[in-house]
Amino acid sequence: MTDCPVKYALDLLNGKWKLRILWELNQQESIRFNELQRRLDGISSVMLSKSLDELEQYKIVDRRQYNEIPPRVEYSLTPLGRAIDPALQALGAWGSQAYALNNDPLSNRNAPSISVT
Repeated sequence: MTDCPVKYALDLLNGKWKLRILWELNQQESIRFNELQRRLDGISSVMLSKSLDELEQYKIVDRRQYNEIPPRVEYSLTPLGRAIDPALQALGAWGSQAYALNNDPLSNRNAPSISVT
């Protein structure tokens, strides 16, 4: 393991989709692959499968396959995955604030600055 726990966590969660996958899984007790893909607008089935496999490998996500016809597979967070909830909530709150600040029509933040000397 690296000396920096933040670096280790970021390495585990690296990628465009992993945090969004965890966010969606955190909202559900368990969810099927196709439903999860619908909630993650724009993710391909290959990318979702790869990301879920990696999260399962790191013991963050649990994959449960039922012996039924047609086959049924559900995904859920493990206790380690559920432990990220406070960080996800804080990240969501921060994202809302950042979005509001950066998309405020009254804000001049995006206006070019003019320097008079």
